[in-house]
Order: sequence, then structure tokens, then C-alpha cells
Amino acid sequence: MRPLSLAERRVDEPTVSLSGLLNGSVDIGGTTEIRLHTYIEEIVASGFPDIRTDPPRARALRLDGYLDAVVQREFPEQGLQVRRPQVLRAWLAAFAAATSTTASYNAILTAATPGESDKPAKTTTIAYRDVLQSLWLLDEVDAWLPTRNDFARLGQAPKHQLADPALAARLLGVDAGGLSSGAQGRAADLRRGTLLGALFEHLVTLSVRVYTAAADASVHHLRTSNGDHEVDLIVQRPDGRVLAIEVKLADRVTDDDVCHLTWLRSQIGDELVAAVVTTGRHAYRRSDGIAVVPAALLGP
Repeated sequence: MRPLSLAERRVDEPTVSLSGLLNGSVDIGGTTEIRLHTYIEEIVASGFPDIRTDPPRARALRLDGYLDAVVQREFPEQGLQVRRPQVLRAWLAAFAAATSTTASYNAILTAATPGESDKPAKTTTIAYRDVLQSLWLLDEVDAWLPTRNDFARLGQAPKHQLADPALAARLLGVDAGGLSSGAQGRAADLRRGTLLGALFEHLVTLSVRVYTAAADASVHHLRTSNGDHEVDLIVQRPDGRVLAIEVKLADRVTDDDVCHLTWLRSQIGDELVAAVVTTGRHAYRRSDGIAVVPAALLGP
């Protein structure tokens, strides 16, 4: 089971169903009073039910304790002795800095061990990743690789995310105040854009993955190999129905914000449904048919 989605946290009453979006038959409407500061608080509060109700300082200590337990106890129990725990912890922090990007594992290792000549071997970092995935601490978003010939140029790297954006925030040493003021944390060279934008995308992705369980769908991301087109989330059902989602930290959506969605629709045609998830107040459908939905109003 994944951490709680926004709908399960009851930050507001959802008015737009993800299953309905996939079906192409849902009405787009509703208004929320949830603003950016609430989303920031939900990022750092965690989706772990027993942790999120604690005061902020207690939450931070429990998340730190969980991460320490993974490094010091879970790895040996999985049969992997960690010779330098500080390097593994630094690797996790670098991975957190790469949240919602497709940075290479070599780039993550370089960011985790700057200036060190005695870096862990590639086989060691692969073992790190395998153990962390088996513990459900990593929850990467696989690339979308459809079989259509016109998508031969799609990249195949996964988009990096941890199980919960609160874990990434703790690894980077930022709290709600730091995110609000634009603090970047460490290893900022792995990211494009702001840390807050990456963690908001992580929060939305976590919620979408929970909602897709009810829709019998899978979640991916799309990026062409040369990076000229990217779509944050691709939700696909076994029948081929596709919902493309862009995640925007802004509260307003412009034509520039939907350019990759309109490109993808030109490639796929009417079987594609497109939406933008935002921090705004109102859910509505644009004149081009693309749905705009505040994150708090999106549900299963």
C-alpha cells in the first residue's frame, strides 16, 4: 500500500474523478479554497497515517528515524552490508534532489560523492537501488513505451521518486518554511526548476497512482529522447485509453502550459484525454477541451 493520497487525507471533497476523466464522460467543475501553503504542508506532513498527525518536530524526527532504520537495519536484513552508511545516506539525498527528473544514476552518484575518488562501484549502487525498491522506499515512474511506430524516439529512463515526498524533503533538510521561501536543498544541479515544483509533482503523482488502482490503469511518464517533448504523467488502461496529465505549480494555465499535451493529442488523436493539475481554485474545461483540475479536487 502506498501512503495516503490527497483525497484520502480529506484536504477537500473531490469533484473530478480520474476514472471519469479516462472515460471522457466526466463533468469538470468545482471550487476549492485550498491554496499553495496547504499543498506545501501536505508535502512535508507525509502520507503515512501514523506520522502525519504528529506535530511538525515529531514528524521530522520519526521520518529521520525511519530513514536511519533503513540504512542501519533493513539493508543488513536484506543481506547487503553497507561499508560506509554515510555514502548510502548521501546517495539517498542525491536521489531526493533528483525528484521528478530522469537524471542518470551516475549523475546521482556523482552528486552524492563530490570530490571523492573512492566512489562506490556501479554494482554497489545498483544493489542500493534494488534493496530500496524491494523495501518500497523508491517508487519510480517508468517511461511510457507504446508500440506505435510514430513514438520510436521516446526515452526510456524512469522518473525518480521516493515512496513519499516528505521523505525527500527530510533528506534534503527542508521544511514547509524552506519550501515556501524557495530553499533548494543540496545537489540542486540534478533538478530543473524549483524543488517545490518537483515535490508538488511527486505529491500529485502519489495521488494519481492511488486513484489508478480503481481504474485498472498504469502510470508512466513521457519524454522524447532529445527532450523536446515531455508529459509529466501518462495514465493508460489495458484497453488503450490514455489520459495525459501535466502538473503545474501555478494557479493559472496558459497555452504554453499545454503545448506538450496538444502535441501528444496530434500524435494519438481522439483516444487521448488531456488534463492539467494545478494549485488553483477552480476546475474547468478549456476551449481546446483540456481539463484543468486543482489537485485537491481530483479523486478516484
